Formats: sequence, structure tokens, C-alpha cells
Amino acid sequence: MSVVSMKQLLEAGVHFGHQTFKWNPKMKKYIFIKRNGIHIIDLKQTVDAINEAYQFVKEVAGRQEYI
Repeated sequence: MSVVSMKQLLEAGVHFGHQTFKWNPKMKKYIFIKRNGIHIIDLKQTVDAINEAYQFVKEVAGRQEYI
């Protein structure tokens, strides 16, 4: 089960990126589409990354280590 859903991210507007002329080429693999002069971020990748980070923090905290 995901920590956060795509629906929650969509409702929060997380998918809106920068204007297309202000982008960093290193972000290309995370951009889903360009629409109306704005990059739309790939929420599937975002959810996956959030879940991966959550699992890491959960494991470290479970060992009572510092992050």
C-alpha cells in the first residue's frame, strides 16, 4: 500500500512543474508531458520515489539509527 496516492498528489497540484523555458535538462526523465507552457511531472514515478524513501526511513528508524 502506498504512503500517498496519485489522487492525493494530483489534488495537491504536485504534478505542476516549472514553465517549459525554465527547466533543467536533468529533470527530463521525470517530465510526463508539456502542456500550456508548463511541464507536468510523472506522478507514477513520484509515488514510487516517495514509497522508496518511506521504506528507507522506516527501516532506519526501526533500527533506532539517525537519519
